[in-house]
Amino acid sequence: MHTFQEAAAAYLEHGGEGRYLPRLIAHFGARDVTTITPLAVREAAIALYPGAAPSTRNRQAICPARAVLYHAHELGWRMPARIRLFPAPKIRKTVPAGRRWLETFIDRCDLDQLPHLAACVLFMNLTGARVSEAVALLGEHVDLRARTALLVKTKTDVNSLRYLPDHLAERIRDLGPRPGERVFRFTSRFSVNERIAAVCRRAGLPYKSSHTVGRHAFATNALNAGVSVRVAMDAGGWKSSSIFLETYAHTINAGRTVADRFNAIHHQDQF
Repeated sequence: MHTFQEAAAAYLEHGGEGRYLPRLIAHFGARDVTTITPLAVREAAIALYPGAAPSTRNRQAICPARAVLYHAHELGWRMPARIRLFPAPKIRKTVPAGRRWLETFIDRCDLDQLPHLAACVLFMNLTGARVSEAVALLGEHVDLRARTALLVKTKTDVNSLRYLPDHLAERIRDLGPRPGERVFRFTSRFSVNERIAAVCRRAGLPYKSSHTVGRHAFATNALNAGVSVRVAMDAGGWKSSSIFLETYAHTINAGRTVADRFNAIHHQDQF
């Protein structure tokens, strides 16, 4: 007999993702993996996340449990099983902040004398930092000489070093960051989004949340700049390629870009 806990340990030893496994291990624990049915996994998802949306149950329970049980199958510990996801409504596609939107927003911040908001939005946009990480950034975590910022205890519980483009570093320098003080002065993510909404109204811009301005735009802009998926993920602190590609990466004029590339190849072949 092999338990779910043993299967999870083997899965992790072979490079599996362990972020959502602790709750599943606590739930199934010493249960024989051969007795864990697809229905048992779905019931566990409901029990572990009673008030969660279907997409959350899929991401935090169904997918990790399915990965562990499939690994157990590869080890010869059980037969394969098809574990269906919960039906989840499709969310309207997020449109990240483009260059023109960002330039108009920053210009309005400068006009309104809001240097901390301008720098905070640029920081999220150019480093992929979450708004909670930007708010928590202290003066001692910024090295303007090396042009780096250390995000301490991020959502993944791992410190993450981010690199600052020159114009962002200059904006942060102008803020005069001091040890022990918040670089951008904000104390909560709600205040950041409230300020963003107010500036958008005055600038005549469609509102975009801090997450849309930050991580969505960072992923999209990095890929459109020609950076590989792996490099973009590492730079922005993503661990899951599926989440990165399905949620955060957006194409810009994909059809035209591919057509232009094909045109270039065709013209080269003519000579």
